[in-house]
Amino acid sequence: MDKIWLKSYPPGVPAEIDPTRYSSVAELLEEAFREHRDKPAFVCMGKVISYGELDALSRKLAAWFQSKGLARGARIAIMMPNVLQYPVAIAAILRAGYVVVNVNPLYTPRELEHQLKDSGAEAIILLENFAVTLQAIVRNTAVKHIVVAAMGDLMGVKGTVVDFVVRRVKKMVPAWSLAGHVKFNAAIAEGERQSFRPVEQGPDDVAFLQYTGGTTGVAKGATLLHRNLIANVLQSEVWLNPVRANRTDIDQFITVVALPLYHVFALTVCGLLTIRTGGLGVLIPNPRDIPGMVKALQGYAITTIPAVNTLYNALLNSPDFHKLDFSKLIAANGGGMAVQEAVAKRWFEHTETPIIEGYGLSETSPCVTCNPVTVTEYSGTIGLPLPSTEVSIRDDEGNEMPLGQAGEICIRGPQVMAGYWNRPEETAKVMTPDGFFKSGDVGFMNEHGFVKIVDRKKDMILVSGFNVYPNEIEDVVAKLPGVFEVAAVGVPDQHSGEAVKLFVVKKDEALTDADILAYCKQQLTGYKRPKIVEFRTELPKSNVGKILRRELRDGRA
Repeated sequence: MDKIWLKSYPPGVPAEIDPTRYSSVAELLEEAFREHRDKPAFVCMGKVISYGELDALSRKLAAWFQSKGLARGARIAIMMPNVLQYPVAIAAILRAGYVVVNVNPLYTPRELEHQLKDSGAEAIILLENFAVTLQAIVRNTAVKHIVVAAMGDLMGVKGTVVDFVVRRVKKMVPAWSLAGHVKFNAAIAEGERQSFRPVEQGPDDVAFLQYTGGTTGVAKGATLLHRNLIANVLQSEVWLNPVRANRTDIDQFITVVALPLYHVFALTVCGLLTIRTGGLGVLIPNPRDIPGMVKALQGYAITTIPAVNTLYNALLNSPDFHKLDFSKLIAANGGGMAVQEAVAKRWFEHTETPIIEGYGLSETSPCVTCNPVTVTEYSGTIGLPLPSTEVSIRDDEGNEMPLGQAGEICIRGPQVMAGYWNRPEETAKVMTPDGFFKSGDVGFMNEHGFVKIVDRKKDMILVSGFNVYPNEIEDVVAKLPGVFEVAAVGVPDQHSGEAVKLFVVKKDEALTDADILAYCKQQLTGYKRPKIVEFRTELPKSNVGKILRRELRDGRA
């Protein structure tokens, strides 16, 4: 297919990027450390570390790991929320020639054990709050080196107070015992006495094992090479060019890092892109605490905020939202799940900056498509393929679909993973002979090159032979005043095979199921209308706030 999407690119966005610009992510980091030494790099709970400090701390931690005799390419897990130790750990592991295995700190022992065993991780850096989880399963893994961090480690005198509050007042650290562990600050101090040996790394070396959500069976590690991440950082950077170029009034771009850095969207767009462009990342350890998050962001002229629909919605509903400074906001990136029109419209009204919806997956480092940063209207699309990226819409036989017709979204580009870690048969299932990755998402492309997702293949509801896509139903119901959150799933029905069931969290207590059904009757054709409404106080979500329809459908939540 002719790359029709290029005609829709805003001025200033190139058709291609050069993924060979850096040989490794470590080289990209070291360039930023040199060029932005004195600038603040990250701030957490009021404590700032500069690029120079990030350089020094990560070099010491890298030297400590090397002194333990870990071979080049060894996997090291990180199990922390967004704290200052996270960027230090990532930079240390990559600079020392190792592979980062990002781990969700809220994992159960069973989930953690699977990931550590599957990746073959030999070392782990984790926050003490989650040490009890590791304690339960560490003997079943290959982990030999354990570095335990505390919230206040890099905060100087203030850190002592922070640790006291976390441990004694809030009681957030369950009792734990891990033989032979080393404290984070002790590893840094010991590393200072060791010599760091720079490692020659190439674009085809593995940088990250990024485990995919596990919503499709067993969690698999997407093998992301250095060139995959470099490509996606550069793609994301040039995509922002049209709104960054003329902002001479902004001396440093400030990004809200509320999405967890162990998630690939945050890793690339909040972490690596922030460092690459010499920005300041405001780390939010607990994005579920909206009042705490709003307080942490006060006083910063926010320039970019990558988030998911549920986080934008929660912020808009916060009584203190008006206290935030969006006067220099250039982009609000929406990803991870569909952005609902009702949320997008309210966000634009309040900030005068649109939510730029994009799309990506762990397997694509993650960004694949994005709406132009120059748009002002909600389009309901996931935008255009990024520079150097091809999107092909295909049927189950692999034939390309005509424009406007739905099929599986398939992706080819320098950001596409090398495969699933140690699972060649799983890799073969998702790669086409001509090198496209099959996303498992259903969508179509319009005549201007914009892609519209209609849903995940697996979430589709079949009512009397008609395909019903939950995103559409949820988007409609979310516009009803009184609805805070909604999820649509298919449930067995003796007449139609499946029927649509809604799970709704109320914003207005007076809302009834009769109100919702009457509204849907006005908005949706017969087979799409929900038959059942169940009210909940909350909906099950992944750690980036994506609503887990499968858990609702399977009755596990």
